Amino acid sequence: MSTILDGEMEQQGDLELTSPAFDDGDGMPDSVGYVNENANPELEISGVPDEAESLVLVMDDPEAQPVAGHTWDHWLAWNIDPDIGTIPEGWDADGAVEGYNDYVEQGYGGPSPPEGSHDYRFKLVALDTELETPAETRKARLGSTIAMEATVLASTQLVGAYDAEQGTAF
Repeated sequence: MSTILDGEMEQQGDLELTSPAFDDGDGMPDSVGYVNENANPELEISGVPDEAESLVLVMDDPEAQPVAGHTWDHWLAWNIDPDIGTIPEGWDADGAVEGYNDYVEQGYGGPSPPEGSHDYRFKLVALDTELETPAETRKARLGSTIAMEATVLASTQLVGAYDAEQGTAF
């Protein structure tokens, strides 16, 4: 079953996700890489609907499909305060919940493409409620929970590229 968190995120409403570290579709800094600093890039959020009670953020790599056999999930965070405005670099998710990525680690797991450059999708969703979902949750369950328990008020996506050679920068 496909959920809103699968595939490309369609723009819905005025919600915007940008980063001072990279423009949409451009390369991300070395520091975000899993074998480098493994620190999430700074993200700026605007256009959140007034009635939003929480935000959900997902980072995934659809280009991992040939190697991993599925879209690789790098970061899941939910129950993010809709008034946050900025998610700082190396964010500790204070007040939000972070799920498990495909490294089977809780929190952010940066890019680590086996070869070439991959595009990583940062997907942001504004919801009308907070989710009662445990931290052990993976993306499929999170998407199903959204479908059953929440109304999506707005959504957007930001794409950043990362090259395998960046993993050897340090």
